[in-house]
Amino acid sequence: MFQDISLEELHALRNRHELTVIDVRSESEFADSTIPGSVNIPLFTDEERAEVGTLYKQTSIQAAKQRGLEIVSAKLPAFIRQFGEIKGKKAVFCWRGGMRSRTTATVLSLMDIHAYRLVGGFRTYRKWVIETLENCEMPQEAYVLHGHTGTGKTALLKKLSEAGQAVLDLEELAGHRGSIFGEAGLKPRNQKTFEALLLEELLRLKDQPFFFFEAESKRIGRVVLPEFLVKKKLEGTPVQLVLPLEARIQQILHDYEPAVYKEHYIKAFHQVKRRIHTPVAAEIESSLLEDQFENAIRLLLIHYYDPRYTYSEEQYETQSKEVRIEAPSVEEAFVQIMDKLNLKQGTA
Repeated sequence: MFQDISLEELHALRNRHELTVIDVRSESEFADSTIPGSVNIPLFTDEERAEVGTLYKQTSIQAAKQRGLEIVSAKLPAFIRQFGEIKGKKAVFCWRGGMRSRTTATVLSLMDIHAYRLVGGFRTYRKWVIETLENCEMPQEAYVLHGHTGTGKTALLKKLSEAGQAVLDLEELAGHRGSIFGEAGLKPRNQKTFEALLLEELLRLKDQPFFFFEAESKRIGRVVLPEFLVKKKLEGTPVQLVLPLEARIQQILHDYEPAVYKEHYIKAFHQVKRRIHTPVAAEIESSLLEDQFENAIRLLLIHYYDPRYTYSEEQYETQSKEVRIEAPSVEEAFVQIMDKLNLKQGTA
């Protein structure tokens, strides 16, 4: 028979890289949210799950079980083969730790493939994520990157991470760059997936003496930041990045690839067009349509993003401990940060 495993035991095995976690829920359930790093081997497809569920509600439990057995029996060889191809220890879970994971673990045990079953399933995991984030405290120092649009804050976080510094990249976790144009080329994540990934990162950073993150708005794309991170942004040491306008334009061209996602940006521009002086808005739109992206970005920065950022910063109380970085490029900004904060490669 299979062996049940608690969430704490599952975490311990995962942290030692001794376990593959397998989500046996349907494809849509997996896509909506799962335990980070899980593999999806669904016992039922979305259509099959709907069919069995309808029988359960409208006919009888026995009819639902009978139909479920018929569906599973037809796919057993391929289902078992998928599990057999995964080496090492395995743990399965479904929504409540009920029929789907129990059936999977039982069938696998009959074929001499051992798999743990997560007690309480994904519902227990989700409850743990919510409660842990609600009670989260981050006592370590935080360096918070501020700067006008295009100052390369995300690129700088990447360079700091590559240098061994502790970094929390919220835009990466959200699957969104944070602006009205920030979804192009990315897969925005929902709140549940964001929170699961965020908690994984916070656990990774918990023993670090300090970390870097960007001064994001409370909302990034489709997700909302928890209050403790909003508070941390206000309490942390501000690192103010200042880059020349032309360097910022080139950084945006690199990050946003307007030639690739032109139609998306034109559509997104229409959402902010009414907030820009009419003649300027017309020139921006014309520049986007005619592939004159540098001019469009320059006008957007001067007439839309920079005034909004300036107003936002005026509401933010400047702290005496602010670290100011004025540089001609992101590369030079990285060098200055490492120098001013007395950081060394791989010290965090």
